Amino acid sequence: MTNLLHIDSSIRIEGSVTREVTRAFADAWRSANPEGGYAYRDVNADRIPHVDGTPQDVTAGLVAELRAADVILIGAPMYNFSIPSTLKAWIDQIATREFFPREDGTFELGGKRVVVVTARGGSYKPGTPREGFDFQEPYLRAVFSMIGLDHDLEFVHAELTLADVNPQLHQFRELAVESLADAHRVVKELASA
Repeated sequence: MTNLLHIDSSIRIEGSVTREVTRAFADAWRSANPEGGYAYRDVNADRIPHVDGTPQDVTAGLVAELRAADVILIGAPMYNFSIPSTLKAWIDQIATREFFPREDGTFELGGKRVVVVTARGGSYKPGTPREGFDFQEPYLRAVFSMIGLDHDLEFVHAELTLADVNPQLHQFRELAVESLADAHRVVKELASA
């Protein structure tokens, strides 16, 4: 039996692009894996304490969820060019020494599949003026590589999500619609694979 761990981190419930797209992935995955296990965590609604040097009872539960998962789905909107602090708190609780490389160079979490769905108000694609402002994907790639979650790691970006509300981006509204439609298509393909 395959297990999916679904994590959302958007501060928005209604109108959240990452919640919309991760829900599409989860629905397609659950249809393709009717016998599969499913765990859901909303790190915005059920906040995880930030690491402060004291033992955290919550860590054991988060680690158990992570160990049980075969597929990890993360909704990560871009806030100020990076990830929400609530998602960073989750990462800080699970990115511990116990998941660092073993002596033989392998990782306990190395066989897991990770799909990260992002939403970005602008565009950060290669060649765009803000390409160098993307501290979201590079950070997640780096931290996941530290604990072996980078071997089967996919990013699905929905860009220009503020094109309807930001007058400076109005000219990109059609591209925003295309980007969201493409994100939905890609997650359905990934969920069915």
